[in-house]
Amino acid sequence: MAATDTPSLADAARGRLLFGGDYNPEQWPEETWHEDVRLMKDAGVNSVTLGVFAWAKLEPRPGAREFGWLDRLMDLMHAHGIGVVLATPTASPPPWMGRLHPDTLPRDEDGRTEWWGSRQHFSHSSATYRRYAAAIAEDLAARYAGHPALTMWHINNEYCTYDWGDESAGAFRRWLQDKYGALDALNEAWGTAFWSQGYGDWHEILPPRRAHYMKNPTQVLDFKRFTSDMLLECYLAERDIVARYTPHIPVTTNFMPFWQGQDAWTWAEQEDVVSVDSYPDPHDPFGGQYGALVHDMTRSQARGGPWMLMEQAAGSVNWRGVNRPRPAGLNRLWSLQAVARGADAVCYFQWRQSRQGSEKFHSGMVSHAGEHGRTFQEVKRIGAELALLGEKVPGTKVDALEVAVLLDWNAWWASQQDGRLSCEVDYPQIVRAWHRALWEAHTTADFAHPEHDLSAYKMVVVPQLYVMTDAAIDNLTSYVENGGTLVAGFQTGIADEDDRVRPGGMDARLRELFGIRVLHEWWPLDAGETVDIEGFHGTLWSEEIEAADGITETTPYKGGELDGLPAVLRNGRAWYVSTLPEPHALRTLLAGIAADAGAGPTLTGLPARVEAVRRGGLLFLLNHGRDAVTVPVPGRHRDLLTGADVTDGVQLGRYGVAVLEAAP
Repeated sequence: MAATDTPSLADAARGRLLFGGDYNPEQWPEETWHEDVRLMKDAGVNSVTLGVFAWAKLEPRPGAREFGWLDRLMDLMHAHGIGVVLATPTASPPPWMGRLHPDTLPRDEDGRTEWWGSRQHFSHSSATYRRYAAAIAEDLAARYAGHPALTMWHINNEYCTYDWGDESAGAFRRWLQDKYGALDALNEAWGTAFWSQGYGDWHEILPPRRAHYMKNPTQVLDFKRFTSDMLLECYLAERDIVARYTPHIPVTTNFMPFWQGQDAWTWAEQEDVVSVDSYPDPHDPFGGQYGALVHDMTRSQARGGPWMLMEQAAGSVNWRGVNRPRPAGLNRLWSLQAVARGADAVCYFQWRQSRQGSEKFHSGMVSHAGEHGRTFQEVKRIGAELALLGEKVPGTKVDALEVAVLLDWNAWWASQQDGRLSCEVDYPQIVRAWHRALWEAHTTADFAHPEHDLSAYKMVVVPQLYVMTDAAIDNLTSYVENGGTLVAGFQTGIADEDDRVRPGGMDARLRELFGIRVLHEWWPLDAGETVDIEGFHGTLWSEEIEAADGITETTPYKGGELDGLPAVLRNGRAWYVSTLPEPHALRTLLAGIAADAGAGPTLTGLPARVEAVRRGGLLFLLNHGRDAVTVPVPGRHRDLLTGADVTDGVQLGRYGVAVLEAAP
């Protein structure tokens, strides 16, 4: 993350929990703006994001500037005590740019142009696009640097654009030259001796466009790294412009969780505020667990500090096959869950639900039903409760976490290659399964990069890391040697950073660490197929493993081709799980290992659907079930949301929440 002397979320929040969302008043007549302000004050909104998709409004013709409407809005917000997160509008260039400058338009892997008429239609490598983006960012920063409403900068929006066009091809070659220096080194890294792919001139290298058959997997891997870096260059260029004018104002851009186009670990280092857009499916019975995963991931990218929930939905979205609304109470539950897991800002897309355009069926804080609708009434309650918590929560951290889940974008990228052993194995779903096991065991966890310092954790889990650097492997072995407990899932440590399979099918250091003498074969499973293991079933995957001499603590496969061979091995403090256990089995396994490592749950005796998180000395209890439950809590507490005294336990209704402070 940014250095400690740089601006932070605390500078924008000013001792409050921020509450609000994207505000797009350019869609509405000005008389509506004053009605919006009245409703914002009623709902406790103290922050709005302006200008995210306003480029055509701000620059209707090349070089023109129409700032008058934005001046009036900035003044209006300030007059009513509402801070502004001011966006650079560069995620959606005006139509004139694509018409006059076709080089700014991205192309897909078939060479087809992606035209204007939607959003994110820019080539990250286009010098023309970057010039116009820098110019509008410069003029916004110069005009509003001293405006008292300005609290934060929001650069672009959801960076997610791939480009296989000529602009990108030239930039890709330059990126590769910087990385490898010489073609011989590139040919070695890419393994171009296979299929006669050897390159003799840099101009022969293209992005991995449509091919007759499978593409070179390391070329694809490098292209994904390149894409993340090019998008980051675009962000940094605009960030540096606004920071030059307002060094005291924090800067952010919003991540999409598990978006493969950005290495979020690298990006987070360049942000003053780490922010995310989170849209769990309200119809998913484990939507709350997915939200917890996103929050844990974002908090960890912020190095444990407060972070910003930039977007969520107050009701339904419009991009799933079937878009369910949030049932009554779920918006409140998931909003307070974000606060429990470290958020100091709870915001939405968007303030007022659009009447036209592609997202008119995406909910807003003010829905089509208006101020008397259920959605707005729930928003008002959330705003009031966040104001109550604003006296206790801002700036605090989630209390002492003892478990880390390792996550790496390079391992994800490499695992997606065309020539993999199973298309059923999906990296995000594997990570989610392992996080779910911890969540159901009431164990709050951090995420960490495999090369991070892990010494603070009693237990580290590795759902899967197909690609691992030597530094990462050495980090894990040192962690165990120094007393840490490590649990790793299947397909970990198979390949190096160039996607070159390690001798033996798994790095020798890891085989020694886990007590594996030989990994004979990988045995992927069909969709829905399981393997019998002593005490449970395995899914997705299995492996033909021979344990090293002296490894006696194993759980064997039962029946089939792998009968009697170890499915789970333990070598001291290192465990290896060669399948994906069914959910209850993975939960039981990880809970038992965590207990042995001294990493207990947040609170014992919790009902199954209740989540408990400690933050800043407060205990957040969240009921993700539809039935009322009684939660045992030893001692005397006060519920900050109701003011009620609590002794030895608390009643939580459907989607209920309590925030408890120990009584003196």
